[in-house]
Amino acid sequence: MNDINGLNLENLIKQIVKAVMAELSKRDDAPEQNPRDITTQESRKLILLKNPRDAEALARMKTRTNARIGVGRAGARYNTQTLLTLRADHASARDAVFLDVNQKILDSLGLFTVESRCKSKNEFLTRPDLGRQLTEESSAKIRASCVLNPDIQIFATDGLSSTAISTNLPDLLPCLLDGLKNKPLTVGTPFFVKNGRVGIMEPVSELLGARVTCVLIGERPGLATAESMSAYIAYNARVGMEEALRTVVSNIHARGVPAVEAGAYLAGLLCRVREAKASGINLRKESGK
Repeated sequence: MNDINGLNLENLIKQIVKAVMAELSKRDDAPEQNPRDITTQESRKLILLKNPRDAEALARMKTRTNARIGVGRAGARYNTQTLLTLRADHASARDAVFLDVNQKILDSLGLFTVESRCKSKNEFLTRPDLGRQLTEESSAKIRASCVLNPDIQIFATDGLSSTAISTNLPDLLPCLLDGLKNKPLTVGTPFFVKNGRVGIMEPVSELLGARVTCVLIGERPGLATAESMSAYIAYNARVGMEEALRTVVSNIHARGVPAVEAGAYLAGLLCRVREAKASGINLRKESGK
């Protein structure tokens, strides 16, 4: 470290920081010695707005939405905690898109892995069409490893949030499979697709001859949550099928539909789709008869 007029710069910085912290500790608005994690749900419920007209009403509102309300401001800018929380949520969203699903979680669930035609995350983000297609090697592995012609085929893919899969799949998948265990149905072999889009359910369905296909996929992360997962379901899915023929269950995460609850619900929904031989808008029509 360089010297300034004979003083060691590192020591000088330490002395300045020590003096500033000592001065701050004397103030009423001194920072906490053990600051809380500002990304927790408890911290998000705090009202940062000074002197709200109706604090009780604001507190109730904050329990019913993930929107950033009652955060206050410092002049024309966000206050410090709001700004830091925004940056933390943005970092979580980026990680959800670019990181891979935890391999230990996939192993614990007994899922083998195949890949879409995307060779990298950048290609996955810029070529959605390749994320809807399987490689030849993946197709061969699926046919060799899975039950053919199942009534229900379930698989997972990272989509745009690996975090959603790592967080929700360990609770949801066992609950879902358990809910189908005693049904008079053939349930296919579950697996995981790396760098997959929703539409990859179509070649999977054709490949295995599945009557009902369900893909569990990480949804595009936002600043409210990076852990949201959805389930897309289709009867007799085929390449090029209309989007309106998919049934969707979304917002599966801790602050939305809990994973265990979603697993139980999906088990019943898949049975309903199989019995009605319809999904999406056709399922609605069938239900209205």
